[in-house]
Amino acid sequence: MTNDMAPDAPSPTQIDVNPVAATHRSLERGLAVLQTVAEAGRPIALAETARRLGLHRSTAHHLMQTLVRTGYLRQQERSRAYELTQKLFQLTGRTWSAEQLGEIAHPLLEELTRATGEGSSVAIWANSTVTIAAKRELDGPVRPLPAELRGPRPLHCTASGKALAAWLPRADVMAALARNPMDRLTSKTITTPDAFEAELRRVRSAGYAIDDEEQREGLRCVAMPVFAYTGQVLASMCVVGPKHRMTPQKLLAVRTPLAVLSRRLSERLGFNAPAATSGSDGFRDAAFPGGMPASP
Repeated sequence: MTNDMAPDAPSPTQIDVNPVAATHRSLERGLAVLQTVAEAGRPIALAETARRLGLHRSTAHHLMQTLVRTGYLRQQERSRAYELTQKLFQLTGRTWSAEQLGEIAHPLLEELTRATGEGSSVAIWANSTVTIAAKRELDGPVRPLPAELRGPRPLHCTASGKALAAWLPRADVMAALARNPMDRLTSKTITTPDAFEAELRRVRSAGYAIDDEEQREGLRCVAMPVFAYTGQVLASMCVVGPKHRMTPQKLLAVRTPLAVLSRRLSERLGFNAPAATSGSDGFRDAAFPGGMPASP
């Protein structure tokens, strides 16, 4: 009987097995890339990822670009480093640490300070406290704050705290105030729950919070909330400067870039602005009236 198959042609078994083995190898490498990026705890460069995994640079590039296309990694525009997107957090039901949020917000704070000519920061609501995750001084770089320098910030007299509190469940806000007395820090500090609730109603209606020398004399801030993929407020973004520069006109002007960049950070955390909703307790609106805050 004549054999039509060439002597050195691959057998059907070889044809079936090799693609599967290659798929397994690619899957293992892709998962290893995700683990490496996650363990880095910061945006990581292609070269460093390849070195850590012992991969050729071109192989690592192919894997990482595939993960970008499938929505698991994001490549930063300026540094070209890679970071996790919200997709893995959504799959696992996890949220971001202060360190991770600070890294994600890093380029946005740079842009915000350039646009406003003032300092900027991002605060996170974690363990029932307001914590600054990263800040950008007017004349310095963005600094993700180390744990020993973060510390809790007042909820009742900071723009960052009020921008969080206005969209938190009322019970969470009242519990936080019970644990941390509403100390009077300046003559303008709000010191009663009733006055604070009235202030939060104003914040929700306006879409932004202001600290007009409430925490520190001579300092003014404006902040807007940042939402995560869950639809819940996770953080706030703030512009801060001295009173002589942060005039009423300047407070109005900085709201435009602040709205744009707080919206962009929310999008990076997987938030899709739903239609406006109203919580039964008055503290739990899932979004601004009409969705995310509009640029003024």
